[in-house]
Amino acid sequence: MSGHSHWAGIKHKKAANDAKRGKVWSKIARMIIVAAKQGGGDPGANLSLRYAIDKAKAANMPKDTIEKAIKKGTGDLAGSNFEEIAYEGYGPNGVAVMVEALTDNRNRTGPEIKRIFEKHGGSLGTTGCVGWMFSKKGLITVRTDKANEDELLELALSAGADDMQNTGEVFEITCEPSAYEELKEKLEEKEIETEIAEVSMVPQNAVAVGDIQTAKKIMSLMDAFEDHDDVQNTYANFDIPDEIIGQLG
Repeated sequence: MSGHSHWAGIKHKKAANDAKRGKVWSKIARMIIVAAKQGGGDPGANLSLRYAIDKAKAANMPKDTIEKAIKKGTGDLAGSNFEEIAYEGYGPNGVAVMVEALTDNRNRTGPEIKRIFEKHGGSLGTTGCVGWMFSKKGLITVRTDKANEDELLELALSAGADDMQNTGEVFEITCEPSAYEELKEKLEEKEIETEIAEVSMVPQNAVAVGDIQTAKKIMSLMDAFEDHDDVQNTYANFDIPDEIIGQLG
């Protein structure tokens, strides 16, 4: 859990940097296309599409770009045919890594993901080799200076949350995916500002990383995956202490 907490914060900063290059928009557009293709173009009846549109709005994606992506998914506009693929493997120090990709050419993406693993001291594994270590959860973080802990806990539990942890800088709230939308709406109604809000793969246990060199290798691997155009999400079960995170820059 704590390993994911650290990465959630880093991923948030990384996403802000990626947005300047337009990379995040491209990745979210793919997510919208696939969601619309699988469940239709009405976000009111398609939870995956609504979630993707929420991410698009959070990244300040223009409305017409969102609408074009929906139309590509429903077939009203021509577009690439993307498929979802999950890759599993191991990073430095035996860290478990899951990579979710949307690609229009799996023969290109697979070897590229394998090379990223190997270049950064890891290895691509077989399907299922680390997936059992992760659970799909709704994950919402609220900065500790943005809410009262007792009041937030009461609100979160009443809205279907499983757990809330104070990780120092943020309160980390987890829930079953089916409860995510209601929980998010309750927080919005109370005007509680969230930092991270997503359905995520949360590790059941963490691998402790105690030295800066190993931490650098792991973060270099994660950054390489985040920079790949086909990669949508990357999850890992490392636990890097705050003092080492602070030295990474």
